[in-house]
Parts: sequence; C-alpha cells; structure tokens
Amino acid sequence: MRRAAGHCATGAGTVLGGLALWRWTQEVELPVISLPKTGVVLMLLGGAEILLGLYRAVRR
Repeated sequence: MRRAAGHCATGAGTVLGGLALWRWTQEVELPVISLPKTGVVLMLLGGAEILLGLYRAVRR
C-alpha cells in the first residue's frame, strides 16, 4: 500500500504544479516552450500517476 500511496501523492503534487503553471503563467512568454501548455501536460501526467497508484492499491 505504501507504493500506491506514494504514486498518488506524487501524482497529486504534479497535478497541482501543472495547475499552477497553467493558471498563473498565461502572460509569460518564453522563446522555446509555452508554460501554460507545459502545465496541461504536467496535469495529464499527474493524472496518469494517480491512476497508476489507484490501480496498484486495488490490485493488492
């Protein structure tokens, strides 16, 4: 259960970080990457990490 909880906690942190990037960096312009789009990608990856944690918790 510890490993599943770790995945859920890491995923939640990643989702929150992505949400912060998406929400508060709309006006920041960088030449190479778009921070709001990076935030969306981080939210998707965090959601996948949470799903992995839930899958491992149910599977045990």
